[in-house]
Amino acid sequence: MAGVPLAWRQLRNEKRRLAAAVLGIAFAVVLMLMQLGLRGVVLDAAVLHYARLDADLVMLSPQYEYLEATKNFSSSRLYQALAVDDVASVVPLYMALIPWKDPATLEESMLLVLGFDPRTGAFTAAGVAEQLDKLEEPDTVLFDLRSHVQRFGATRDFLRDNKPIVTELNGRRVRVAGAFQLGIGFGTLGNVVTSDQNFLRIVPYRDQATIDLGLIRLKPGASPEAVQAQLEAFLPKDVRIVTKSELMAMEESFWATVTPLGVVFGLGAIMGVMVGAIIVYQILYTDVSDHLSEYATLKAIGYGHRYLYLVVLKESLILSVLGYIPGLLLSSVLYVQTAKLTDLPLEMTFRLAGLVFVFTVAMCGLSAALAMRRVQAADPAEVF
Repeated sequence: MAGVPLAWRQLRNEKRRLAAAVLGIAFAVVLMLMQLGLRGVVLDAAVLHYARLDADLVMLSPQYEYLEATKNFSSSRLYQALAVDDVASVVPLYMALIPWKDPATLEESMLLVLGFDPRTGAFTAAGVAEQLDKLEEPDTVLFDLRSHVQRFGATRDFLRDNKPIVTELNGRRVRVAGAFQLGIGFGTLGNVVTSDQNFLRIVPYRDQATIDLGLIRLKPGASPEAVQAQLEAFLPKDVRIVTKSELMAMEESFWATVTPLGVVFGLGAIMGVMVGAIIVYQILYTDVSDHLSEYATLKAIGYGHRYLYLVVLKESLILSVLGYIPGLLLSSVLYVQTAKLTDLPLEMTFRLAGLVFVFTVAMCGLSAALAMRRVQAADPAEVF
């Protein structure tokens, strides 16, 4: 008697129970995929802007919290970094969340504006490099075509239709000279790029001597870690030097551990595993209990605990595959719809799908291990 046919026959014998188990596992798979997918989007969106910075090292304030709370510091510290031999160039970066007036409805929404010297090409989002010369004109900006559609839909439509856009940014009249593509995060629903001089005109309460981030480029062959140590020893403690990867890790950590979003999504994935495990355990335990006499008969004719355990384990593996497939298909549909509604780059990846499949098999395997205790109770002397 082969183990897999017996496991499948037992599951198939109670079709309603099998259907309930498959639906329960599918629900757990959907919950895990959605929660982990959204958590991944949160972390990806957190570093979206920093990933496009052309820098090896970044100078920031010791009070830095996250992208929307960078804290200002003196630009003189950035220029002092040029005293280190391996530093090739530095670029001051200005950032601010300010109101944008919709050119059609005249309603205002907050977006993030980034200002830097266009000659440096410090920001590498798609479409920026080709239009940097436009930013040298007074009161010109580039608008992010991937800004939130519900907040900035009219501006996006105007740009796609090649209509001229003159509107207000922080109460100052500006002209949209072109578009680029970046995307949104949970803290920033829209983005604008402009020159450092235009930034200071648009945000008059900021002065050129205080910056949000300092981008440091190194000479070819220089070690970022070695230069980082030199700068930290050379500069006063009123600034901090991090590598670009460290800055991105800091931002991810903030959203994953400090804000409720990352914690909630992580707990949601854990709840998915727990719900699925409980459902599978109940199904397997009930199935074993209903077939206890058959298990006792198998013991009586010479089959050991190992064989019976394998039957229960194979039942759990069959359930994990049967529940995973519809859960994956439904989640893929939900990913597409969620991405359309939120403008977030939510995509089903092989890595995520594979990770959740491993979780599903482990979840079902754990349930099988708990249900196996009932198999031990299958004593032929007591059953018959």
